[in-house]
Parts: sequence; C-alpha cells; structure tokens
Amino acid sequence: MRLPLVRIFSLLLILGLVFNCRSPIQDTKASLTVKNLNGEAIQIDSLQQFIRTAMKEAGAPGLSMAIINDGKIVYHTVEGYADVENEIPVTEQTIFEGASMSKPLFAYLIMTLVDDGKLNLDKPLYQYLEFPEIAEDERYKKITARMVLSHTTGFPNWRRSQPEGKLRIQFEPGLAYQYSGEAYQYLAQVAAHILGTDYRGLGDYFQERVAKPTRMLPSNFFPDSAILAYKAIPYLNDKRMEWIKFPPQFGAAYGIHAEAVGFSNWMIALMNEQGLQKESFEALFEAQVPLPPDDYLAAAGVKDWTLGFAKAEIGGHTLYAHTGKNPGFSGLFLLSREQDWGYVMFANANNVVGFEMEVFRYLNGF
Repeated sequence: MRLPLVRIFSLLLILGLVFNCRSPIQDTKASLTVKNLNGEAIQIDSLQQFIRTAMKEAGAPGLSMAIINDGKIVYHTVEGYADVENEIPVTEQTIFEGASMSKPLFAYLIMTLVDDGKLNLDKPLYQYLEFPEIAEDERYKKITARMVLSHTTGFPNWRRSQPEGKLRIQFEPGLAYQYSGEAYQYLAQVAAHILGTDYRGLGDYFQERVAKPTRMLPSNFFPDSAILAYKAIPYLNDKRMEWIKFPPQFGAAYGIHAEAVGFSNWMIALMNEQGLQKESFEALFEAQVPLPPDDYLAAAGVKDWTLGFAKAEIGGHTLYAHTGKNPGFSGLFLLSREQDWGYVMFANANNVVGFEMEVFRYLNGF
C-alpha cells in the first residue's frame, strides 16, 4: 500500500531529526542546571546575550561552545555564521581548525606509545630517529619526548622566525621554557617512525587510539571531504580568507579539525582517566617547568607547563588548558580534574582567544 506524500515527508523529517541530532543538549538545555566552577547556577538567557554581544565586539563571525559539569556535557551552543557572505549559519556539524589545541591531543597520543612500551619519555629522541637538519649541534642529542611536550627543547616556535629560516637550538635543552611547534613536529616524525608508518598512518593511529575510543568525532588531523564539507570559512579582521594549505604532514602542533561536542568528549575521557594507564595520566598532568613570569600567559594565571597542557591557577581553581590560533581560527579549552568541569570554544576568527577567555570569566564571575 502506498503512503500519502504527506506521510512520507513526515517520516523523512523524523528520520532526518534522528540521524542529524549529534547531541541531545540543544533540545534539553532549557531544563538543565548549568553550573560554573564555584557550583553556582548559570543564567542561560543572560549567558546567550553576553556571548552574542561579546562576539560582535570581538569580530567573531561564528562559534561552537560547550560546558561540562560533573563529567557530562550540560550545555552546547552554536552561534553566528560559518560563511558570512553566503549566510550559512554555524550548526552542530560545523568544523573548525583547533590550531595549537592539537598539542595536548598529541601529548595524549604519545602517552599511548609510552603505555605500549614503544617510547620512553626520557630517552633521547635521536636514538629513535636522527634529525639531520639540526645534527651539527651536538646538544640536539639531549632532546627527549618529555622536553618536547613541556617546551624545553631550546627550539624556537618556528624556524621561519630565525635567520635564513634555519632551525637552531637557542639554549641547553631541558633548562628553560620556550614554546615550540617545531619540536612537536620532530616528535611526530619520531612517533611515525616508531610505528613503522608515515604521517598518514600516524593520522590513522590517532583515529584508532584517541578519537574513536573517546568519541571525539568527527575530528581528524587529515580532514577528508566529509569533514571539509562542514568546515567554517576563516576570517581575518572581518575579511574572508581562504583555508591555509598546510604541508602534507601530521600537524601535531596545529592540525586538528574538530568542534565543541567531540572535543568535550575527549576532555571527559581525561576526567575519567580513559585510554591510558593511571601512571600516564599522572605524568601527563604533572608540572614540568614553571612559566617565566614575563610570559604573556602568566597574566592569565598560567603557572607551569605539563606534558602538553598549560597549568593555571584561576579563582582558587587548578585548571589545565590550551589555546589555539591559526590564521582565521581561534580556540580555547580549560578543565578542572578535581571538579570534572570543563569549557571549550572554537571560533572562525583570527586571534579572538581574548573573547573566548572573556566568556569563561563571565561564566565564573572572575
């Protein structure tokens, strides 16, 4: 028996709602109590209004944001446009570049190799894989995975900032803090070599050992056409940009593509100590090096660097965090292990981490 067209349309609509609803948060948030770090209820209407006003002032076209209470996502919102010119709104499917938020994800990946007995945090990396570009400096033979993840290798952030674009060690490895994406990329080469694969294979390893077990989906260091179809347009000073074409490598320092719900699921896995041995979680969050008091992050409360995370003291709370800044994209997350509380935001605007931090402070009355 044939169904009337109205019945068919209704059935398709219902199925569409079922299969496209990646999280029930949007439908139920009106009945939820969302709390800040101090356990105080957040007024959702006031929060929404603050976000919309602040994002306009910051020049952020669109965003994806989530809040975690007691190890669960209790609030998720999307605002604004993924594509301003074509009036395409940000949806639950919209993907952003996470930029340097990749680094703590990569640190987690590295700890899976530690758990499997394939990598020792304190064994010099050249004993796994030599690095000819810097081999003329014998100090490079002292560099370990622990130094890379805690930014104490002596490498600059990127070699392009150095004379003639040449990579150089700037101080004795292990003695001081200096943020370095170059170091993370060296460790990515080592990780791929240990696994007997290439950069693509390392990306597959991330999917199998990190993204899938923690439900950090959709996310990828090598975004496929399905992810790119939902990727937001980047904006710089309110002007539309083209997506940056990155080198064909595993961007341990910059390459993750994600959104707030999937990223929150990974944060919850950290809170639940999922996927790693207990000793590895303790190592991951242990302070490795104090942040110099004149570093710009010190003003935001960051005191130390762990293996991949900034460790901050804010409002009497210990938080683990990281920012992300790629051309046309910005991101920020903070989590409390003691309270199983978290906050994450992605935006398709250049360097609006200050706005994302402003929302965090509003949430918590700081």
